[in-house]
Amino acid sequence: MMKNRRSVRAYTREPVPEEKLEKILQAGLLSASGRAIRPWEFILVRDKETLKQMAKARAAGAKMLEEADSAVVVLGDETKTDVWTEDCSIAMANMHLMADSLGVGSCWIQGRLREASDGRTTEAYVRELLGYPMQLRLEAILSLGMPKDHPSPHTEENLLTEKIHKECYGAK
Repeated sequence: MMKNRRSVRAYTREPVPEEKLEKILQAGLLSASGRAIRPWEFILVRDKETLKQMAKARAAGAKMLEEADSAVVVLGDETKTDVWTEDCSIAMANMHLMADSLGVGSCWIQGRLREASDGRTTEAYVRELLGYPMQLRLEAILSLGMPKDHPSPHTEENLLTEKIHKECYGAK
């Protein structure tokens, strides 16, 4: 399963079935979080005009939202925990994996610490577009759509095993 998970940026016009969207969102809700605080909030966006506007939320790297069937905006409540970014990243990763396992294409679009095409922060751009409160911070956006094609799976030969260190860094 893990070898097959790839970012998919090109989608057909076929809608993602509701039951698959539900399972993807449930994967996010079932994610682990520090002290089980679950600081995330998700906004499911399906409106085509809003998706087109969201494609401008990044100076580069969000264009696939124009063709996406939907997107999940992942927000974290910074007043609940100082590890909201980590907790929201776990939820994003789980939704990304679930989408792939269901045959739905998805791509992680980083929002935090990024800039929109109009010079504002991505967070300010998306907040104005979707109207979420100030204590909620943008982590990322997960684009979703039925894939035009799926990149080839990763192979074990391409794994960077030199990044694994046993017992201490640099040990052989």
